[in-house]
Amino acid sequence: MTAPVETGWSAAVGRPPTTPRPVRCVIDELGRDLAVARAARAGRFSHCGVTLDLGRRPDWVNGGLADPEWRIEWVKLYEGLDLAHACVATGDGDYLTAWEDLVESFCYQVPVGHDSSDVSARRLQNWLYAWQRFAADPDFAGLRPGLEDLLVSRITADAAHLAEHLTAERNHRTLEIYALLLVALAFDDSAGARSALDLLAANAATDIWADGVHRECSTDYHLIVLRSLLGGIANARRFGLDVPPALLHATERACDFALHVQRPDGLTPALSDGDQGDFRAVLALGAELLDRPDLRWVATGGTAGTPPERTAGTFPVGGYYTQRSGWGTDRPYEQERWLVFDAGPLGDGGHGHYDQLSVEAAAAGRALVVDPGRYTYDADDPAGWRHWFKGTAAHNTVCVDGLDQTPYRPGKPARSMPVSTARLLGRWTSPGLDVLRAEVTSPCYDAVHTRTVAFVDGDYWVVHDRLRAPTPHEYAARWHLAPVRGDGAVELGAGRVSAPGLLLLAPHGTLRLTDGWVSPSYGVKESAPVVVVAATGADVDLVTVLLPDRPDATGTTGATDATDATDRTRATGATVTADCAGDEVTVRIDRPGVGVDTVRWTGTDDPGWERRC
Repeated sequence: MTAPVETGWSAAVGRPPTTPRPVRCVIDELGRDLAVARAARAGRFSHCGVTLDLGRRPDWVNGGLADPEWRIEWVKLYEGLDLAHACVATGDGDYLTAWEDLVESFCYQVPVGHDSSDVSARRLQNWLYAWQRFAADPDFAGLRPGLEDLLVSRITADAAHLAEHLTAERNHRTLEIYALLLVALAFDDSAGARSALDLLAANAATDIWADGVHRECSTDYHLIVLRSLLGGIANARRFGLDVPPALLHATERACDFALHVQRPDGLTPALSDGDQGDFRAVLALGAELLDRPDLRWVATGGTAGTPPERTAGTFPVGGYYTQRSGWGTDRPYEQERWLVFDAGPLGDGGHGHYDQLSVEAAAAGRALVVDPGRYTYDADDPAGWRHWFKGTAAHNTVCVDGLDQTPYRPGKPARSMPVSTARLLGRWTSPGLDVLRAEVTSPCYDAVHTRTVAFVDGDYWVVHDRLRAPTPHEYAARWHLAPVRGDGAVELGAGRVSAPGLLLLAPHGTLRLTDGWVSPSYGVKESAPVVVVAATGADVDLVTVLLPDRPDATGTTGATDATDATDRTRATGATVTADCAGDEVTVRIDRPGVGVDTVRWTGTDDPGWERRC
């Protein structure tokens, strides 16, 4: 076994106190699962969809799965927070003993610098968070003899190594700098804290683009980075440090994007790697620290704060655009309609999916068409799951000849590698109509894909896919539905698909259902239906109408009473016709009991719509 080495930090600033000062834990709402705590006490760990029995003093170097992602999550020791919560909640001191066994065995077995910098940084945070949660218990009498000195020595040695091996850029660097800030504040190193805070501000100014989108264009990583930035502000103020203006400004911008990209059900979609997540606590923290009542409104689902001024989100650098029917002032918050449109770059680093012009939509408290997520980072998986979840066919866009928009490459794209390019062509907004139009070109084929997304009456969407090429191709607009649960069913009819909460109408092309997958968390995938609207030719136009269920006056949906049944009949009885002549597009949607809507646009004029009852 390797004894912990006390170098760097201790030698530079002197011996820190053996009891760290409490820092603001920005994940305090997490790590409170008694089942996870009971499993960890028994030496059982679950990550990436796999559970292993490894004991309370496991082999930290050689134990675990061959999958590196499993070990990465395991050695971050998230379970410490659950163990601390269980100890306080139940009064059972064996939960503390279990944490002591885990931490002590790790310190003796794993050399400083054995893990990558980002993994060490996350572990440092979790050790501090768990330790202070244990210490907050009035019955806490300290760690077992010798462990405080051992743990402090290891934390300071890890911090010293981390400071010398910071990742050069992107989300890992943010995480690592934030860990250094926490360690410095916890052990009363004001100079180290000031240095880390300045580094964090510089990193935020670089990585948060002018429109507020994080440079990697991943919604999950955007929120994880934002949580660290907010944690930096909260902890600086907690210990009386001035917050650099650059950090405040970048965090404000990042909050704007986080606000608009959140669905009405409170979840954030998993666009370009990551998991669908509940980041309402992050927005609540932003509301507190930045005095933002609009963030508080979104964090609480409209029960506190002030509604945001804008329903349309425009983020031209990151290329994300959102449409929303409202903020819960005229109907229940979770019943609002919402859509996000991706018309931007792949994103910096290796997290970008080949999903340009893809959308995700939600209404009436549920997701209608979804981004499937990431599932795995294992590029060597013989089943090819990394490629499948990253590929164009796994997203709600048009697939040409079954090809990806950008040639698949494991890891980060090479600078010399050609990639697809998307750009916004325009946004037009008038009463009852919000229209987005963008195009994507690919190095893999000669077809140009132009997509128009029209949000009509704050209620439903008309999507027009215009494909133009000098040679014939097989085009397939793919629509990924959420996994079907309970009594839900997906039914295919002539030019239509009926799914829970959604009627999809497609007057052009051949309509079929196929199998797909959705990954709610890393290592976990669920089967889910995919609607495919296909056509062959050089120049093809495909029109798809996404018609959500219409709630009754109480805000509920589903055929639970006579009124709901009538509204559902209005949806399922709807018909659509579309005329795409040259640059002029006219779509008519006839809904019994509602009326006939006509939506039209050309390539140059402002779009318009009308309803005849």
